[in-house]
Amino acid sequence: MKRMHLHVGVSDLDASTAFYSALFAAEPSVVKSDYAKWMLEDPRINFAISNTDHTAKGIEHIGIQAETADELAEVYNRLRGAGRPVLEEGATTCCYAESEKNWISDPDGVIWEAFLTNGEATDYGNRPLLESINAADGQCCAPSLSPSACAPAKAAEPAKTSCCGPAA
Repeated sequence: MKRMHLHVGVSDLDASTAFYSALFAAEPSVVKSDYAKWMLEDPRINFAISNTDHTAKGIEHIGIQAETADELAEVYNRLRGAGRPVLEEGATTCCYAESEKNWISDPDGVIWEAFLTNGEATDYGNRPLLESINAADGQCCAPSLSPSACAPAKAAEPAKTSCCGPAA
């Protein structure tokens, strides 16, 4: 069974950890100096917060966490059928986990991640340059990529000049 994932950027990790622990009536299953995660069953969600240098405050991204390779393949097929550019990141280390990931944005620029976690990691890891898929249709910096244009890129190259400016 797949699980929803929501990652929120916060300014004060300790205060936010206390808040969400009270809200969920549960302590996080992972706590690091810049990251905390709750694997909840009710509601069934992987809810994470972080305050790393690259994390914007508020909802950073939403995702679908598969529990098997077959479920991940099913979700990947749905992403490809959505008619938007897909960033096929592949095997990566992110959020203190080893995972297989793809990324897409909805028509309004909301970033979605589809992933299968394969194990733990000792560091936070890397974040792909999601700005290349995080532009709404019709915006000046919207990607002009075909769904296969990002594969198998680890990170898409941001636009050198645009009204949106360089990627943060």
